[in-house]
Amino acid sequence: MASNAKIIGDLIAADASVAIPGDGVILASDLADGSVTTAKLADANVTIGKIATTVPLGTKNIIINGDMRIDQRNAGASVTPTDGLYTVDRWLFRVSQASKLTAQQVTDAPTGFDYSLKVTSSSAYSIGSGDFFECEQRIEGNNVYQLDLGTSDAKTITISFWVKSSLTGTFGGSLANVAFNRSYPFEYTISSANTWEKKTVTVALDTTGTWATDNTIGLRAQFGLGVGNNWAGTAGSWIATGTWSATGATSVVGTSGATWQITGVQLEVGDTATPFEHRPYDMELARCQRYYEKRTNYIETTAPTGINAYSQWIFKTTMRTSPTITNTGGTGTIYNVSRHGATSYAHAYSNFFDTATADAEL
Repeated sequence: MASNAKIIGDLIAADASVAIPGDGVILASDLADGSVTTAKLADANVTIGKIATTVPLGTKNIIINGDMRIDQRNAGASVTPTDGLYTVDRWLFRVSQASKLTAQQVTDAPTGFDYSLKVTSSSAYSIGSGDFFECEQRIEGNNVYQLDLGTSDAKTITISFWVKSSLTGTFGGSLANVAFNRSYPFEYTISSANTWEKKTVTVALDTTGTWATDNTIGLRAQFGLGVGNNWAGTAGSWIATGTWSATGATSVVGTSGATWQITGVQLEVGDTATPFEHRPYDMELARCQRYYEKRTNYIETTAPTGINAYSQWIFKTTMRTSPTITNTGGTGTIYNVSRHGATSYAHAYSNFFDTATADAEL
């Protein structure tokens, strides 16, 4: 250790034999007598939680937009999800039947959060064996390579989240691979209606199966809202089939007007849930814009009659892949839209359009 190395005293166990200088800094010279030993650092007083609240880790949470504050598509408006529709950024809905629920970013949230994603059942729908209603985040393989999924070195992870529902009972979700032939159904219990409760699920990850570590889907984190037996499984172990929830879990869409809300979703390495990682807004927005970016006033001036206007859109960040570009609104007629990879730009010839989107979702 270099002579000027410093260790912050707060990260060391509160052991009486370890004297903390008045300035709270321990120098290398203070450690020369061997009073700080490996055993003392391994003491239960040195917890992951204490370290996580002291050191700005920055990227411990693998989930993006877990606090539901980025909503580029809808800006807080209620939507009725169709199968494959994204609501708040990075959160996708899969539904086997249309018009059975609505979803919306709302400001009802537990202490420490501003937003949650709220789901409301539109009717009392009786779930069939092949039905499914769920919301999920598809995590890019580049962001889960360190989990060593599918190998003997597969890590243990912990999922934590805040949830609130008008219903009580056992609810479910699952983890799954992109091929949907490996999954881990899990359960959690909501004890009090209309009350925010924090839940934690710890999972030893799969040592078999195929798991992507590139820019395709590496892991799916899913929350069931009503799932039939064909898509559910016994909670607590990995199985060789795809599931969206645990067998017997409460169906939100089974009760007309029932609500279910979630925020503070965190997926991290380890067997302990640490405090939610609140990343700066600009950082979280940029992470969302890797998958979806929305721009207004795509072409900012109207061209003279008979003359096409030209606009070039420089992406805010490197997108996951070359995106699909869509222009809507305005008074013009689009003549050509093209894109040039995931790192550069898109361009269009037209008169005027209100909104353009670049979509590179998983």
